[in-house]
Amino acid sequence: MNNMNQMMKQVKKMQEQMLKAQEELAGKTVEGTAGGGVVSVTVNGHKKITNIVIKPEAVDPEDVEMLQDLVMTAVNDAITKADELANQDMGKFTGGMKIPGLF
Repeated sequence: MNNMNQMMKQVKKMQEQMLKAQEELAGKTVEGTAGGGVVSVTVNGHKKITNIVIKPEAVDPEDVEMLQDLVMTAVNDAITKADELANQDMGKFTGGMKIPGLF
């Protein structure tokens, strides 16, 4: 019975550490860029966009599609980096396993 109590305490402690790590992800950011940095997108660890910067040289009224592609590329780059950040931070708890809904 004592072993079971010990194990439950360890599980509870790990759960608390995981929740804290998830909360900390919200405060961490990554930046995705496109076009050599003319478009940059900042995303937090929960994959929420916190900032978009478009330099004037990226804006060509004659070629709106290029700007759209640059924004999309920068957003996808930032989201990929946010996924990597979450996997790095949370992977220490999951041993590299991907647990649906965790991050």
